[in-house]
Amino acid sequence: MRGQAQNVIALKHQTATEEHIQLKSTKNLVSALTSALFMTIPTATALAKTDSVMFTATPPVIDGVANDAAWEAGDWHEMTSLMWGTTPEPSDFSGRYKLRWNESALYLLAEIQDDHLSDTYANPLERYWDDDCLEIFIDADASGGDHLNNYNAFAYHLALDNQVIDIGPNEAGEAVPLRYNDHVENKWQRAAAAPHKIYWEAAVRVFDDSYQHGKDNSPLTLKEDMALGFMLAYCDADGGDREHFLGSHDITPVNGDKNLGFKDASVFGKVTLAK
Repeated sequence: MRGQAQNVIALKHQTATEEHIQLKSTKNLVSALTSALFMTIPTATALAKTDSVMFTATPPVIDGVANDAAWEAGDWHEMTSLMWGTTPEPSDFSGRYKLRWNESALYLLAEIQDDHLSDTYANPLERYWDDDCLEIFIDADASGGDHLNNYNAFAYHLALDNQVIDIGPNEAGEAVPLRYNDHVENKWQRAAAAPHKIYWEAAVRVFDDSYQHGKDNSPLTLKEDMALGFMLAYCDADGGDREHFLGSHDITPVNGDKNLGFKDASVFGKVTLAK
């Protein structure tokens, strides 16, 4: 399912959805072209790090309030790796996060400082990357590879209205933005006092590549020592267009491009579930 997606390796994440659709074909054609294209196109890789994720017997309440016992340990991870745009001043954007897990889900707490929240596009399927959003990248078996028009991995865009969007195949096999609200429960709140930090909590149900959109699917049961592909990023838009895109993992550019996570899970880092 990967080869045709390589025809869009130069496309930026902000490219209009219609351009993605024009460059997609059926899954069978994508699969047939994969091997030949990978022989000639440079492979994207993350400058990967593997982190251990702590188990929690009592999952956090997903309410945007970071007062749960699960979050008490101070194992923050920074979001400082520039993937697109220019590096912002810390007052414009800074972010860090924590992860926890139990058998049901991977839990995320992100602490975001963003001086201007932008939700320009009311339609959650339209230019969602040009609004402020938190992006969670998940690869259930940490296998890497293309996922633009298949479910080898997911790149969940969590919008300010808590909608969860990714690109996936519709019934005709075309790559289109789709809602995955049942995959990620999420909520954020912004502090009233300066510097008005945002605390964004999420519970991510992990699905593997057998997922079929609109069908009856069951998430994986998470287990100790399981390895997941993972990356976190934030689209910072101060009105109209995204200006900065920073994340948790450094990426080796392909033809100068680091904005690759939305289509290539090879750039994700890895986390190991520990007890």
